[in-house]
Order: sequence, then structure tokens, then C-alpha cells
Amino acid sequence: MSAAVIVVAGGLAGWTDALTHPGFGAWQTVSVAIVVQALPFLLFGTMLAGAINAFVPAQALAKALPARPALAVPVAGAAGVVLPGCECASVPVAGSLIRRGVTSAAALTFLLAAPAVNPIVLAATAVAFPGRPEMMWARLLASLGASVGMGWLWLRFGREEWLRLPSRTSGHHAGRSRWEEFRQSFQHDLLHAGGFLVVGALAAATFNVLVPRSVLDTFSASPWMSVLFLALLAIVLSICSEADAFVAASLTGFSPTARLAFMVVGPMVDLKLIALQAGTFGRAFALRFSAATLVMALLSSALIGWWLL
Repeated sequence: MSAAVIVVAGGLAGWTDALTHPGFGAWQTVSVAIVVQALPFLLFGTMLAGAINAFVPAQALAKALPARPALAVPVAGAAGVVLPGCECASVPVAGSLIRRGVTSAAALTFLLAAPAVNPIVLAATAVAFPGRPEMMWARLLASLGASVGMGWLWLRFGREEWLRLPSRTSGHHAGRSRWEEFRQSFQHDLLHAGGFLVVGALAAATFNVLVPRSVLDTFSASPWMSVLFLALLAIVLSICSEADAFVAASLTGFSPTARLAFMVVGPMVDLKLIALQAGTFGRAFALRFSAATLVMALLSSALIGWWLL
């Protein structure tokens, strides 16, 4: 009996040491910071999605875009320039747009463009890189090019059966208050997407704590490896698009093109965004779409970086 007590006490002591270790404290801080940083934008996105679902007529959204899907894609990308949003907000909005009859290629283009090229993000980029306006323009062009390119790519090769939207009806129902529909839609999307946001934040925090800083110095010496490494870093860190420019600006050991790739890839492909897409559209879609988006974002960053930077 005494031996069992000693073993249990030793195990509890080990757990206590682990919970008080500085690394665990850093993991807690990073995971909570990601959730707290993203939650306001997730709230905004789910509220906007609920408002679209309850108050906007089903035909209005489709009529706002050109009838031809190939033209609707760049228009949807340009809409991201004037509509502030974050990657956490863009996923539920895109899901609501598709449910309301907007072509999926246009909705997915908006999903990628809105968090990457909106005025808040561009202003933050200009502030983060003072005296270097070419970084802001490079981010705008590379992000918009990747978004529109992915929209056209989905239009050509995408399959609607890959999209698994939540099985609930949308739009106004006779005999039900529009405010009640807004409340139900907002509550459903927030709870559904919020859980996946937490999963992505925990994964990003784990990587952030385990990878040593010395790895950064190893990869910065190679131009191409630095681009790939910062793209991977953007995926796992899952930093909100309104803040990632300041992180990119601090990575002074890397080339401007590598830092551009960090800012272009992050708002389009990161762990929390992949998790949100999997929860909203299905895992099969999220894996295919994220992989293709990563390639498109890297190509666009390399091309614009070679041209402007």
C-alpha cells in the first residue's frame, strides 16, 4: 500500500513540475493569445454570416456579382479590398454566401482575399515597414493574384461534392422572426467554428514552443529555403492577418521575398484556418484546397517579390 502511495505521489509531483515548467507556461500563453486575438474577428464574421442569412434576400447576393462565374471571381477578390475581415471571419461568411446561391468559386475567392487585402491589413503592413511602401503593394498584388488564381482554379477543377456545408436550411422561414433566425444562425456558426479555432490554436502553440530559435538562423541563409520556411512558419504560428506584418518585419535575417511569402501564405493557409475550413466545408475539401492554395500563394509571392522587391 505504501509503495502505491509513493508511486502516485511521485506521479503527481511529476505532473506538478510539468505544469509549472516555463515551457508549459509559454504554451498556455501562446494558445490563449491566438484564441483571444482571433475571437473578436470570429464573432464579427459569424454575426455578418447570421445577418446575411436572416436579412439579405436570396437573390440579392447572386445579382451583385457578374452572371459569368469567370468574371465573378475577380469581382469577389476586389470586394476583399474594401471589406475588413480576418481569416476567422471569412470562413463562416463564405459558407453563408454559398448557401445563399453565390457561386462557390467567387465565395472561396472572397474567403482568401478578404483577410489578406483589406484596408486594415494594408495599413498595418505600411506601418510595419516604414519607408518601404513596396512591401504593402507587393502584399496587395501577391495576395490578390493568389486569391483570384485559386478562384479560377476551383472553377476549372473543383467539384461541388467536395464541399460539405452544414446541413441546415438558410434564408427566411415564414412565421419565424428574422431576429430569431439571426440568433440561431449566429449561435450555430460561432459554436461550430469556435471549437475548431481552439484546436488550431493549440496546435500552433505547440509548434511555437517546441521549435528552437536557432532553426530560424539555419534556414535564413538559403533564399529558396527561407521562403519555404517562413511559409511553413506562417502556417503553424497562425497569426492574425492584422498583426502578421509586424512579425514579418521583425524577421530581419530573411529576404524581403521570404517575408512577403510569410504575409501572403498566413492569411490563406494556417492551422486554425484549415481547422475552420474542415469544420465548415469538410476535411476532404480543407486538405485539397489548402494544399493548392499554398502552392498558388508561394508562386504568387515569388513572382511579385522578384518583380517589386
